[in-house]
Amino acid sequence: MIELQGIHRKFQVGNEAVHALQDVDLSVQPGGYLAVMGPSGSGKSTLLNIIGLLDRPNKGLYLLDEQDTTELNDRQQALVRRHKIGFVFQFFHLVPRLTAAENVELPLILAGFEADKREQRVQQALTALGIADRARHRPDQLSGGQRQRVAIARATIMRPGIILADEPTGNLDRSSGKEVIDILEHLNQQGMTLIMVTHDPELGGRAARRIQMLDGYIQSDTARKHEGI
Repeated sequence: MIELQGIHRKFQVGNEAVHALQDVDLSVQPGGYLAVMGPSGSGKSTLLNIIGLLDRPNKGLYLLDEQDTTELNDRQQALVRRHKIGFVFQFFHLVPRLTAAENVELPLILAGFEADKREQRVQQALTALGIADRARHRPDQLSGGQRQRVAIARATIMRPGIILADEPTGNLDRSSGKEVIDILEHLNQQGMTLIMVTHDPELGGRAARRIQMLDGYIQSDTARKHEGI
């Protein structure tokens, strides 16, 4: 379970203080499907970074599975992030010189998995996402949709409970974008919590729950009928 209480995040830009998040309270149950929406600069990505332990709040409490993450040091946060959270970004963030299989394998190497277990997991992940035949291709040899599938495989290879997706279709054509959303929603149906930042109202409308942000505040928090979280 994700629980944010009174979260504030402030950045100093020159002489000006920018309040990216202001007094944010948010709870997401395991297996939830949440879309985070709002204009540029509203705090969406900052919220995602806080939840993903890529950033720390200046004030407030963040409980993940009842553990106070704000009390953890950087190394402890990295361990929690590695095992519990997967990230999918708009621009894929794949390592250019590595093949698709090697990109997916990276988290397993960092976690100390033995080579035979890594190979088995990577093969299973690429097969599940329909890109096993692209295992030896580098990112520049893949289409945008294929690269995002590789990114999803990498994000889920450690079998985390949470997937954080920041504009996952923003760099894809409509057909590829639909395929990626279908994959993410299938993972959600299997029990993974899915939190997605999007500007697209059509995508936002697919989520079981949608929050609207403005100027660092949560303006509204609505559940789709018959699919409350």
